[in-house]
Amino acid sequence: MLLFVGLGNPGAKYARNRHNIGFMAVDEISRRHRFSPWRRRFQGETSEGTLDSEKVILLKPTTYMNESGRAVQEAASFFKLGVGDVTVFQDELELPPGKLRVKVGGGIAGHNGLRSISAHLGNDYRRVRLGIGHPGVKELVHGHVLSDFAKADMPWVEALCEAVADNAELLTGKRDSTFANKVHLALQAKGFLDKGDAGAA
Repeated sequence: MLLFVGLGNPGAKYARNRHNIGFMAVDEISRRHRFSPWRRRFQGETSEGTLDSEKVILLKPTTYMNESGRAVQEAASFFKLGVGDVTVFQDELELPPGKLRVKVGGGIAGHNGLRSISAHLGNDYRRVRLGIGHPGVKELVHGHVLSDFAKADMPWVEALCEAVADNAELLTGKRDSTFANKVHLALQAKGFLDKGDAGAA
């Protein structure tokens, strides 16, 4: 069994925020793979299903971003999962819009959701980093992540979430590089990334 965690803030006012792209990604996984309806538990919402014959629990913490670790720890403890069984889908300022990277462990780069999860669970969980771009100066970061995607952004946001969902089965077998490259190629094919870009692994 694996736990896939989407990061975001609960409530309609945050639903289209850049900070909520993690929620959007797991919502799309649930839709694409016909997971169970979302239900409230573990200080969040869960949806259950199977990817490549592996049972997967999707979790969206409803604690607000900076307390995400409480929900993740509660779910992981209930299912007796180790830190290596957890994958977190997060917004990433340091990647251009539409880019994706997968890594295990590493720094939190000021991300409050990751800070909370690392404090509760340890640091060696897998992160699927979904690029939202950087506003250019540090002072604008807070407003950038907590503002909605522009209407013009939505085609690549939807394409990224769809590609993540289409290839999510690869994450159950720890085929991270293959997953990242397939997502990258899907975005390239739709014209959202340059042909000359390096692979997304």
